[in-house]
Amino acid sequence: MKIPFLLLLLSSCIVFGQNKTENTTIHHSADKYIKPVNNLNTEAALELANRMIKAASTKNKSVSVAVLDASGTTILLLRGNGVGPHNTEASRRKAYTALSTKTPTLLLLRNAEQNPDTKNLNTLLELLLLSGGVPIWYKGEIIGSVGVSGGGSPENDDWIARSASIPETGITTSK
Repeated sequence: MKIPFLLLLLSSCIVFGQNKTENTTIHHSADKYIKPVNNLNTEAALELANRMIKAASTKNKSVSVAVLDASGTTILLLRGNGVGPHNTEASRRKAYTALSTKTPTLLLLRNAEQNPDTKNLNTLLELLLLSGGVPIWYKGEIIGSVGVSGGGSPENDDWIARSASIPETGITTSK
């Protein structure tokens, strides 16, 4: 009677004493494939639009404004009172151009005019080589862009677009 009991006791020790086999499955970390992206949100878009509209009002101008996030998705599109309907789409395309090229559109326009190799940039459907689009930066990364139309001149549109920054938070129109 003692032998079967000892065998049972011994076999349970042998079973529990064995090492578990290691799981040899390799797990890939998602960090290798995914990059977190800073993006403008709705609250920031409203604040940037308000700052551009306020800047335009100092020049007695009513403008259309667009704010895009880092992926080029429109967050805000606003047509100013009395501004032609074409300006709304123009402001969106200016913002898209600034985002896509990571360059203010006035600078892009002037550089393209001087360089015959880049002059045909205006043939790409979504790009619009008119002033008034600027990228929006945060900690050296592009997080969106803005576009302005209807300011009365290329310089006004550019100046109004550049007023779209929240420097106290580090959100600016310059890298």
